[in-house]
Formats: sequence, C-alpha cells, structure tokens
Amino acid sequence: MKAVVQRVRSGCVSVDDRVIAEIGKGLVILLGIGPSDDEDKAYILARKIALLRIFEDAHGKMNLSALDVGGQAIVISQFTLYADTRRGNRPSFTEAAQPDMAKPLCDRFATMLKEQGVPTQTGQFGAYMNVKIENDGPVTIVFEV
Repeated sequence: MKAVVQRVRSGCVSVDDRVIAEIGKGLVILLGIGPSDDEDKAYILARKIALLRIFEDAHGKMNLSALDVGGQAIVISQFTLYADTRRGNRPSFTEAAQPDMAKPLCDRFATMLKEQGVPTQTGQFGAYMNVKIENDGPVTIVFEV
C-alpha cells in the first residue's frame, strides 16, 4: 500500500465538472493498493496518517496532527502509484491491485481514517477526476506499508 499525503489549505475533486469532494485545511491522500495489501495494512496506514504531525503549532514547528487542528481528508484512489517505469517510456501498472480488490480496500481505508476521527471524503474510484490541491508549505509525505 502506497500513499502520497499532501498537507493542504484546500482540496477539491470533480467528476464531469461536478464537485464530489471538497475540504478546507487538511490532507489530500493519493492511495495506491497493491495485490498483497489487506485490512491490517490499511489500518496501520490510516492510524499513522491520522496521527501524522505535519501541521504547525504556535511556535511554527510541525508538531500537530490533522486530529489536533480539526483537519479533514480526501482519499483518492491512484493506481498509478504502482507504475513500473524500469523499461521503456510507457509505464506498466501490473503491480497495482485489480479493481475488484482495490476498490473495497480503498473504501475501507477511508472508513478507517474516519474512525480515527478525521472527517474523510473520497474521490470516485475508476473515474477520470479533476483534483485541485492548494498545497500548504508545500508539505508532501510518501508512505509505503
């Protein structure tokens, strides 16, 4: 399981020019699911992200989590995180989980993040999405579990 977590001032996801998710201060999470991923990995990642201290405290130190600042999250399924670019110029995505496995696990991850206390919205699995991110910092953290 791979995640690219961006601290944002705002984030928005649209499908067919219709907004389906929108947040203010919080996290935009691009989530890639691999074939060996499971609910245990999803839980570990959700907990780690919920507690991730990347928001500034009163002294300007990254010492606060999304939970501490009342941040929200958008989880966007992103199979392209499993791109294999070792050969040629066209990436292969054979290392990504198949949609019938990835969709339920992506949904479960979003639910687990909510259960940790972070209000969470999602993109639309398998859809062509327009993602607007106002990266704050910029702060971007990459996870692989």
